[in-house]
Amino acid sequence: MTTVISVTNQKGGVGKTTTAINLAYYLSKSGKKTLLIDFDPQGNATSGFGINKNDLIYTSSEIVSGSCTLDVAILPTDYKNLYVVPTVPALANTEAELSQADKRFSRLKTAIASSDYNFDYIIIDSPPSLSLLTVNGLIASNYILLPVQTEFYALEGLGQLLETVKLIRKGMNPELDIIGVLPTMVDSRTVLSSQVHEEIKKHFPGKVFDTVIPRNIRVAEAPSHGVPIGVYDKFSKGARAYKALAKEVIKRVEK
Repeated sequence: MTTVISVTNQKGGVGKTTTAINLAYYLSKSGKKTLLIDFDPQGNATSGFGINKNDLIYTSSEIVSGSCTLDVAILPTDYKNLYVVPTVPALANTEAELSQADKRFSRLKTAIASSDYNFDYIIIDSPPSLSLLTVNGLIASNYILLPVQTEFYALEGLGQLLETVKLIRKGMNPELDIIGVLPTMVDSRTVLSSQVHEEIKKHFPGKVFDTVIPRNIRVAEAPSHGVPIGVYDKFSKGARAYKALAKEVIKRVEK
């Protein structure tokens, strides 16, 4: 059975795409057949795998508009067990066109259900907003993974996201659950980082991952080389953290 996880936070700059890329990579390294769906019109997850957007014919934009199936848009990567559905900025226009369309909230769910690939895990990199695309991702998912930066305004805006999750649970996806909250860009040298980490634990009791993602220059550099951190520098603190996160995710899903 496929487990679908949306990596979601309506706040940008919290390590959402970095987490989606590197979690997908380390799940595949653990022997799990994994698909990363780039569902953010910025397309950073697509670039993060070194994919040239100018060469693309089928993307997540065509999937939600109904002009191709999920399987047609899937690209293999250079890494065993790891596949990507890329995107292009036109996804934002497709979203606008969908706003009045029939079954607009369940386009991605329907596409995933019709796939013949039998993935163990599908990771969705959602846009940093509470948009129609984000809701599509949440309705298609079993779980949400919530990256939260350990900084002063970390918890601001999360209330609205959690309200949306409640509404989706009441309606189109009663099974949706938070698999975990991931503290990102943690600087253990600062008191503020530690205080916010404690605040996150209070806010989400029992949901915060043991793994934290440290502020790490190697993690920040990897996307510009079009590779995951585990390829760019597998001995870096960031690589070790994402490897540990993948293990923790597998443990929580397969318990």
